[in-house]
Amino acid sequence: MSDIKIKITDRDGVLHEVDAPTDMNMNLMEVVRSYELAPEGTIGICGGMAMCASCQCYVESDHNLPEKSDDEDAMLAEAFDVKDNSRLGCQIHMTPDLDGLEVELAPES
Repeated sequence: MSDIKIKITDRDGVLHEVDAPTDMNMNLMEVVRSYELAPEGTIGICGGMAMCASCQCYVESDHNLPEKSDDEDAMLAEAFDVKDNSRLGCQIHMTPDLDGLEVELAPES
Protein backbone atom coordinates (compact mmCIF):
# COMPACT_ATOMS: atom_id res chain seq x y z
CA MET A 1 0.00 0.00 0.00
CA SER A 2 1.38 3.41 -0.94
CA ASP A 3 -0.09 6.35 0.95
CA ILE A 4 0.63 10.04 0.60
CA LYS A 5 0.19 12.73 3.24
CA ILE A 6 -2.20 15.56 2.44
CA LYS A 7 -3.48 18.51 4.45
CA ILE A 8 -7.16 19.38 4.31
CA THR A 9 -8.66 22.43 6.01
CA ASP A 10 -12.34 21.73 6.64
CA ARG A 11 -15.19 24.23 6.42
CA ASP A 12 -14.75 25.13 10.10
CA GLY A 13 -11.11 26.11 9.50
CA VAL A 14 -9.69 23.00 11.20
CA LEU A 15 -6.56 21.54 9.59
CA HIS A 16 -6.43 17.76 9.16
CA GLU A 17 -3.29 15.88 8.12
CA VAL A 18 -4.44 12.61 6.57
CA ASP A 19 -3.06 9.60 4.74
CA ALA A 20 -4.49 9.10 1.25
CA PRO A 21 -3.98 5.81 -0.61
CA THR A 22 -2.64 6.07 -4.15
CA ASP A 23 -3.38 2.45 -5.03
CA MET A 24 -7.19 2.57 -4.80
CA ASN A 25 -8.02 5.09 -7.58
CA MET A 26 -9.52 7.46 -4.98
CA ASN A 27 -10.11 11.13 -5.59
CA LEU A 28 -9.88 13.97 -3.08
CA MET A 29 -13.65 14.09 -2.55
CA GLU A 30 -13.64 10.40 -1.58
CA VAL A 31 -10.75 10.99 0.83
CA VAL A 32 -12.69 13.84 2.49
CA ARG A 33 -15.75 11.59 2.79
CA SER A 34 -13.78 8.64 4.15
CA TYR A 35 -12.34 10.80 6.95
CA GLU A 36 -15.76 12.43 7.52
CA LEU A 37 -14.31 15.94 7.17
CA ALA A 38 -17.64 17.33 5.93
CA PRO A 39 -21.15 16.54 7.19
CA GLU A 40 -22.88 13.65 5.40
CA GLY A 41 -24.80 14.84 2.36
CA THR A 42 -22.81 18.06 1.92
CA ILE A 43 -19.95 16.84 -0.26
CA GLY A 44 -19.94 14.61 -3.32
CA ILE A 45 -23.67 14.91 -3.81
CA CYS A 46 -23.45 13.91 -7.51
CA GLY A 47 -21.19 10.95 -6.70
CA GLY A 48 -18.09 12.45 -8.29
CA MET A 49 -19.42 13.18 -11.77
CA ALA A 50 -18.38 16.89 -11.82
CA MET A 51 -22.05 17.86 -11.83
CA CYS A 52 -22.68 19.62 -8.51
CA ALA A 53 -19.56 21.49 -7.22
CA SER A 54 -20.29 20.35 -3.64
CA CYS A 55 -16.66 19.14 -3.45
CA GLN A 56 -15.13 22.45 -4.56
CA CYS A 57 -11.85 23.15 -2.83
CA TYR A 58 -9.03 25.66 -2.98
CA VAL A 59 -5.63 24.20 -3.80
CA GLU A 60 -3.19 25.99 -1.48
CA SER A 61 0.02 24.12 -2.37
CA ASP A 62 2.03 24.49 -5.54
CA HIS A 63 1.33 21.05 -7.01
CA ASN A 64 1.12 20.49 -10.74
CA LEU A 65 -2.44 19.21 -11.17
CA PRO A 66 -3.92 17.86 -14.39
CA GLU A 67 -5.71 20.44 -16.55
CA LYS A 68 -9.38 21.02 -15.79
CA SER A 69 -11.73 19.06 -18.01
CA ASP A 70 -14.45 20.92 -19.90
CA ASP A 71 -17.01 19.49 -17.44
CA GLU A 72 -15.06 20.73 -14.42
CA ASP A 73 -14.55 24.14 -15.99
CA ALA A 74 -18.27 24.45 -16.78
CA MET A 75 -19.30 23.39 -13.27
CA LEU A 76 -16.92 25.87 -11.61
CA ALA A 77 -18.30 28.62 -13.86
CA GLU A 78 -21.69 28.08 -12.16
CA ALA A 79 -20.44 27.51 -8.60
CA PHE A 80 -20.38 29.97 -5.70
CA ASP A 81 -17.24 31.26 -3.93
CA VAL A 82 -14.97 30.34 -6.87
CA LYS A 83 -11.35 31.51 -6.71
CA ASP A 84 -8.43 31.24 -9.14
CA ASN A 85 -7.25 28.12 -7.27
CA SER A 86 -10.66 26.41 -7.19
CA ARG A 87 -10.89 22.79 -8.26
CA LEU A 88 -13.46 20.02 -7.87
CA GLY A 89 -12.16 17.43 -5.41
CA CYS A 90 -13.78 14.64 -7.41
CA GLN A 91 -11.46 15.47 -10.31
CA ILE A 92 -8.22 15.30 -8.29
CA HIS A 93 -7.10 11.66 -8.22
CA MET A 94 -4.65 10.60 -5.53
CA THR A 95 -1.27 9.91 -7.11
CA PRO A 96 2.22 9.71 -5.57
CA ASP A 97 3.20 13.12 -7.01
CA LEU A 98 0.46 14.77 -4.89
CA ASP A 99 2.30 13.98 -1.64
CA GLY A 100 2.08 17.11 0.54
CA LEU A 101 -1.01 18.48 -1.25
CA GLU A 102 -2.73 21.23 0.74
CA VAL A 103 -6.36 22.13 0.13
CA GLU A 104 -9.15 24.04 1.84
CA LEU A 105 -12.77 23.00 1.38
CA ALA A 106 -14.87 25.77 -0.13
CA PRO A 107 -17.86 26.99 1.91
CA GLU A 108 -21.05 25.00 1.52
CA SER A 109 -23.22 26.90 -0.94
